[in-house]
Amino acid sequence: MTIAIVGLGYVGLPLAVEFSKRYPVIGYDINAERVEQLKAGEDITLELDSGELGSSGRLTISNSVEDIAKANVYIVTVPTPVDQFKQPDLEPVISATKDIACVLKSGDVVIYESTVYPGATEEECIPILERMSGLSLNKEFFVGYSPERINPGDRHHRLVTIRKITSGSTPEAALFVDDLYSSILIGGTYQAPSIKVAEAAKVIENTQRNVNIALMNELAKLFSKLNIDTEDVLLAAESKWNFLHFRPGLVGGHCISVDPHYLIHKAEQVGVYPEITLAGSRINDSMGLYVASQLAKAMARKGIPILNSRALILGLTFKENTPDLRNTKVIDIVRELQEFGMTVDVYDPWADPEEAKTRYGITLVETLFDHTYSGIILAVAHKQFQDLTVEDIEALRDEKGTVVYDLKYVLPRQITDIRL
Repeated sequence: MTIAIVGLGYVGLPLAVEFSKRYPVIGYDINAERVEQLKAGEDITLELDSGELGSSGRLTISNSVEDIAKANVYIVTVPTPVDQFKQPDLEPVISATKDIACVLKSGDVVIYESTVYPGATEEECIPILERMSGLSLNKEFFVGYSPERINPGDRHHRLVTIRKITSGSTPEAALFVDDLYSSILIGGTYQAPSIKVAEAAKVIENTQRNVNIALMNELAKLFSKLNIDTEDVLLAAESKWNFLHFRPGLVGGHCISVDPHYLIHKAEQVGVYPEITLAGSRINDSMGLYVASQLAKAMARKGIPILNSRALILGLTFKENTPDLRNTKVIDIVRELQEFGMTVDVYDPWADPEEAKTRYGITLVETLFDHTYSGIILAVAHKQFQDLTVEDIEALRDEKGTVVYDLKYVLPRQITDIRL
């Protein structure tokens, strides 16, 4: 058996390396620059180090579709974003499907890991495979779905330790897919009864988190009005054994803020109005503007001029201890503060400066200036920021006055003016 992993990002690369410990693997990505970096032993996602990349001689990396023709198992791990109107963008999955269809052979198995709405694999992908290959599903080729559960930057929940959902287009295909993943996972598998069930399970995992975080964000706004510290309330409530552990904050990235829109899309297709899911997304999408306005109000209350003042934002990535800038909501804070007439410095030791410039037009600062900032927002809880001392923050304050806003509850309380 030879496995082709189509898409070598946060999901595909760890999967390719892990499978290559047992099987010949061809890692395929259309990004030639990414392929060259990986061949040189460099992973800019920081999910793997050079030692892990070079741990198996069974992994071949290529950006040539002809090379994956040698495989008989294809695993699709490409992104599934949303467009500017929050509609599912299946183009990466469709493009990968077309590449596979060009080389698909009798007996091959195609497995999808990309997050989609329930029914997408059977409605969108399988018809392309059949039409372009001339082969028939469940007669000449088979399909599986095993949704990814990669958590960027998480060194505890890794690919091999996470329990994985599996499914297939026939009972025999489902068993094959389950056995295949079981051969590399110590966390085990859960075999879903159908591809559609597996798709639905994946998309509601992050929808559930999105809604719960939205509730915390709504409560944070309420407690701010009541002059109650949100973290104090949550710590007290968590003394009850079944209270769920969620925190308010910015919800960005490629999963929690995106996946609900796939479910919303499908729900509206079949005439269901998903009120709670929509409300959760609206609340979370508004938090960047809320944070910026809270900072401006606090500055005004202190008599600190807003216009032409300088603000510092610590962190740009969508979450801590990862260089992942996809769909970060920190950019909403930056844009809103700029609308208030403030100059905004963004400092992030994890983010790639070139990507920040290309994606968002942000020039990351490399140096923090003493006695400069009228507003300081700790937006991302990178380990470097968790180590900041009282003296570190005090050195950054403008002598005319500063508001310090901690979104992640990591700064010493005595130097924090606002906490989310």
